Amino acid sequence: MIVRREYWNELNQKVKEKRRFETRDIVERLGCITPEQITISNHPIDKPTTSFNPSLKISGEEVRIYARITLGYYSYSSAVVEFTIPFEETECCGEGNYIARLAVVPTNRYDFWGVEDPRVNEIEGKLYMTYCGRTVSYFEADRKVEKTLPVTAVLTEEGWKKIAVFRMEDELRSFVASDKNAFVVRAKGLYLFHRLHMLNDKFYLSVCELPEDLLHIEDFREVIIGENVTVLEEANFEEKIGWATPPIKVGDEYVVLIHGVDKERGVYRVFAVLMNEEGYFTAVTPFYIMEPKEIYEVYGDRPYVVFPCGADLKGEHIYISYGAADSVIALGRIKLETLLGILNDNRLF
Repeated sequence: MIVRREYWNELNQKVKEKRRFETRDIVERLGCITPEQITISNHPIDKPTTSFNPSLKISGEEVRIYARITLGYYSYSSAVVEFTIPFEETECCGEGNYIARLAVVPTNRYDFWGVEDPRVNEIEGKLYMTYCGRTVSYFEADRKVEKTLPVTAVLTEEGWKKIAVFRMEDELRSFVASDKNAFVVRAKGLYLFHRLHMLNDKFYLSVCELPEDLLHIEDFREVIIGENVTVLEEANFEEKIGWATPPIKVGDEYVVLIHGVDKERGVYRVFAVLMNEEGYFTAVTPFYIMEPKEIYEVYGDRPYVVFPCGADLKGEHIYISYGAADSVIALGRIKLETLLGILNDNRLF
């Protein structure tokens, strides 16, 4: 995948030609979970100030939620809590109360000021969480680079264990303002999907190959990112785009959700792509398939945001977990047949 840069350039152009500034919302809203519904069992402040941008994993009749929370607004320092809800309660998630545990908290210089926006996916039978770490220099005015970096943890019998932080090579590092929206993917190789924000204020949806031993390392380490490929750029009506959810396998391909922020108002919306086993895009929704419309999506700490971080397949639907207006955890579902119909009508090759 990495060596065929010219092919990615061609796909990037094909995707941009297909896309237009239009929304056909096909996501059924299942409701939201507010901070008041969550009780943190392992911290003396047991009610989060805010809870949002969750990932999820469905296992049988249980849904495991991994959500970003804050305990105050002073530095907006985040951690990740986890809790379980019965699958049947996804139909009425605004009614339950949930006991949560702090699962991943700031512990090192790469996430000192916050653990944000977890993406959880399964690789070779293990769960991996990649999140955005606010580095120790996040609030330093004279420090312009590496404000955030991707960090990956693996779920062990003892809990979540951080194994890697990803950084660019030395000669490129001084141009990276931040790096986020990341997750690790197993396709024909092992890859990091991430979104670079450079000092020139450009955003790049990127993919790079990772060493195979990443999944087997024992101690936390820096992983230096090698050659990156820009797989998609924002459309002419967008300020930026970013990875939303890790891939969901559907037949021989994968569904990936991507968020886009428009130039006019800064509204967050969602579109989808199909990806094959080699990691190449094969189809795209020409319009957004989700945009803020419920009151909890329109109004909150950051208005007009739908920000998916989690997706999983169950039955005839893809269930998604997303942050709504940076204030609540929200759940929705997409009828698989409907989404695949749109994607199959908009094949790239």
